[in-house]
Amino acid sequence: MRQAIVLALVLVAMLAVPVCAEDPEGSGVLTAEVASSDVMPLPEPVRSGVISIEYVIDHRRSVRAFTDAQVTIKDLGQLLWAAQGITGEDGVKRAAPSAGAKYPMEIFVVAGKVTWLGPGVYHYRPESHDLAIVKKGDFRQALSDAALSQEWIMSAPVSIVITGVYERTMEKYGERGTRYVHIEAGAVAENIYLQAVALKLGTTYVGAFSDEDVKAILGADDVAPLGILPVGAPR
Repeated sequence: MRQAIVLALVLVAMLAVPVCAEDPEGSGVLTAEVASSDVMPLPEPVRSGVISIEYVIDHRRSVRAFTDAQVTIKDLGQLLWAAQGITGEDGVKRAAPSAGAKYPMEIFVVAGKVTWLGPGVYHYRPESHDLAIVKKGDFRQALSDAALSQEWIMSAPVSIVITGVYERTMEKYGERGTRYVHIEAGAVAENIYLQAVALKLGTTYVGAFSDEDVKAILGADDVAPLGILPVGAPR
């Protein structure tokens, strides 16, 4: 009888977690504080792999056809770390270069089929290497519609959306700062491309979309959408 009561309490606690009750790949069980704030911790990124940089450069291609396989939360976390993860011992330097270390990039995730992550729109937070939920639900079709109905965005398990806040860079460099933000977006995208190859995943850079529609999906009016990278296992 006591075991049945304990089991029931455990099941109730698991159902109360809105995003993910447990990460089987290293993060452990979410605390009540994390669960209530709708924050998903990501597994610690791998910082030394067995595939050479020459290999991933040689095999980098734009992929627009994906299988039905889910993307794992571990792989998604690795991609986000490659995009904007903290790499310096000072806790500031990031994986992609930034003019004047102003770091104008804000990275969002539109998830549909990611292990241990509910469908929804998420904001990546580099300092804590986690995802803060913006809204729940599968918005892949809406994102595809916003991108002139490019169907591979709908078929991909997840899309990474690169956005920028121009003012952060422009406060130091003036109007030329807009150019630096665009350069940085390219560096972030290439990091995602190369990391995807190392993970046996594929992606492509989508630049044709309605800025206002994408911002509405992301729930972010203060950013400029700069690129959508749908990610999945190549078909």
